Amino acid sequence: MQSQISCNSFFCARITRSSICRLLCTVVSILIPLVLKAQTQPAPNNQNARVRVQMRNVMYHFSDSVVVHIETLNGNVVPVGENKIPAFDDAKSFDIQISSARIAISTSSLANVLNSYVFARPDAPLKGISVSIEKGMLKIKGKLHSKGDLPFETDGVLSPTPDGKIRLHGKKIKALHVPVKGLMDLLNVEIGDLVKTGKVPGVTIDQNDLILDLEKILPPPHIQGKVTSIRFEGDTLVQTFGSADAKSIKYLRVGNYMSYHGNTLCFGKLTMSDADMILIDMNPADPFDFFLDHYKEQVSAGYTKITPELGLRVYVKDFNKLHPRQRAQKTVKQ
Repeated sequence: MQSQISCNSFFCARITRSSICRLLCTVVSILIPLVLKAQTQPAPNNQNARVRVQMRNVMYHFSDSVVVHIETLNGNVVPVGENKIPAFDDAKSFDIQISSARIAISTSSLANVLNSYVFARPDAPLKGISVSIEKGMLKIKGKLHSKGDLPFETDGVLSPTPDGKIRLHGKKIKALHVPVKGLMDLLNVEIGDLVKTGKVPGVTIDQNDLILDLEKILPPPHIQGKVTSIRFEGDTLVQTFGSADAKSIKYLRVGNYMSYHGNTLCFGKLTMSDADMILIDMNPADPFDFFLDHYKEQVSAGYTKITPELGLRVYVKDFNKLHPRQRAQKTVKQ
């Protein structure tokens, strides 16, 4: 067993190149989980069907274990593919195009994405991944399952490029606690091959850095936008899209909400023309906890009002407040 895990830095570099390459490319894609240039771009005529969207203080669930905090968002909901209008019951029917936003993801949600989705298969090369923020850098630890659970760790710095892409600069990389010289020394051959074969679309190399025009890996609806800054706050990564001046945003109302205005929108059995719908948090003391897959449960636990102009105001119960007893029992069992 001792001979299996002992190695010099050159040997560690060779056995970990491909696996860490895949991890780094995937991790950076997740870090900006909603930034991505869509694989299925909206058809040009679908732009005429876009619905204006604004969100404020929303915890948006992609799954039970993965959630992002949309502090603010302004943009458009645009139908994609053959869909003529956005439909709440089909998350694949629309994309969200961001003009400005601030979106945060916690390191725990990032680790959940890696462990539960990206490397969830029994034969996945990486296992037991953890993510943390230390001294202004993103630290990723885990085990190379395909190499006898060999431990590895890497530190990296993220920054936006002038054209809104993401730059990953690797500062420290270790395999079995042995330093490896540099990111591109470790990854150069494999990255080059992946870029050439198109297996990592949107990835280019700039000296010792990776430049990513990111591909989506999270569930729809996909969100597109230009990243203008990235910063760490506690154990979260906060990404700014478009304008960084929050004071210039004109909010439609106080509190936590998601609003949809203009053109046609399908919401359950209701199809609104010249849409005027706002989903409002029933408990504004904390963020609006929303899960599109369960929106009907949230809506049915609340109530609705019709404005004199026939707009729809839907007062919605937070997802994390539905069935609290069942959720508590589930947590205890885990």
